[in-house]
Amino acid sequence: MTILQISAPWTTSLNQFLHDPASVVQAGGNAAVAVLHENQPCFYVMSPQAWSAMHPQGVSSPVNPAAAAAGVAAAMQVGTVSEYDRFERLAEQLLIAETQRMERGDLSHAAVGILRNRLRAHVMPFFRDIAPSRVDTAVLEAFVERLTNAKLSTTTMSQYLVVVRKLLRLAVRHKLLGEVPQMPQVRVVHRPRAMLTLGEYAAMVRAAHRMVKRQLPAPQIKLQGGERERFWVQPRHLTLSRDMGWVIRFMVNSFIRPGDLRLLKHKHVQICRGEHIYLRLKLPETKRHDAVMVTLRPAVQVYESLLAQARAQGHGGPDDYVFLPGEKDRVYALAVLGFWFKWVMREAGLPTEDTWGRTRTLYCLRHTAIMFRLLYGQGIDMLTLARNARTSVQMIERFYASALDGEMNVAMLQSRRA
Repeated sequence: MTILQISAPWTTSLNQFLHDPASVVQAGGNAAVAVLHENQPCFYVMSPQAWSAMHPQGVSSPVNPAAAAAGVAAAMQVGTVSEYDRFERLAEQLLIAETQRMERGDLSHAAVGILRNRLRAHVMPFFRDIAPSRVDTAVLEAFVERLTNAKLSTTTMSQYLVVVRKLLRLAVRHKLLGEVPQMPQVRVVHRPRAMLTLGEYAAMVRAAHRMVKRQLPAPQIKLQGGERERFWVQPRHLTLSRDMGWVIRFMVNSFIRPGDLRLLKHKHVQICRGEHIYLRLKLPETKRHDAVMVTLRPAVQVYESLLAQARAQGHGGPDDYVFLPGEKDRVYALAVLGFWFKWVMREAGLPTEDTWGRTRTLYCLRHTAIMFRLLYGQGIDMLTLARNARTSVQMIERFYASALDGEMNVAMLQSRRA
């Protein structure tokens, strides 16, 4: 093999060479032409005359420029495919596509954030060193094993597999795979959220009012015991505010989600007085639901009380938040309410888990609101309840009413028509 020292006074782009290789070679005359790709020399070309003048004996003459261009084009095509045979590139494309869906209104901003977090947490750490073209069912089963070892719920595991399926569909589109391999089956076990009984709800309301009246300080210890070096809640929130008692009553009488609660402003609330007294809540769209929500009557008294307090403190305008209006960081505001909820629950002597081992969080107040309507509402139908709670009948049956048993409503079961 002979190594040639080539000097190339002329340069051209790869695109220009692929478009008209003969003209590039002719323009070079008796000198070599450097073909650049991304501003870096990719290869050199020269005319047959120039080659004959400089090649040593035994070196074959160059191929036809058109044939060389065709070969380079084929090589570039192969290079493009191999470039996409990496999950990093597929993940970038997926994020771009999902972001565009968000901009069209098909997805929420939170959904794109969740996708990005799942790619970062488990998908890319597992698949980064695996070529998409080599993924088969065995690889996917190993990924499920990783998720199982991470002690993720079956619902979360199935959502991770949805992300992987989207990536593999992109691989099929780029002809890296003939088809998406068979995905492992993960049996999803639905776990309804915890709820409060009527007695527990009353105990929490009483405890909240008692704690506000006595101005009890927050405990400086962890649940597991031991002193805290630094308490994460700001000092002004180490005593319970009246907002917490109002939050408990408001959520149980309005069906609202905690995520909507933190964004609730006074402009979203309208007091309606007529044959029935209630609040009309017109919240921004969440989870593809934008229907007006109607509260029960006790929510009106709660709202009027907190509105009076807000106005006395210089808040209460249309664009002011209803709960903790002084906190502009609404993620922090919701975190404070969650901390207060667990604190009140302990002061009320209630376990932090229900009898099925489900953790009680602020969200269980929404579950409680829906269950109370199913248990104590007269003639309530599931469709009306679902529409007003901004959910579906299927979701109520799967996550809320699944905890309902006959003994909870034994009076209705034993009732007789007159």
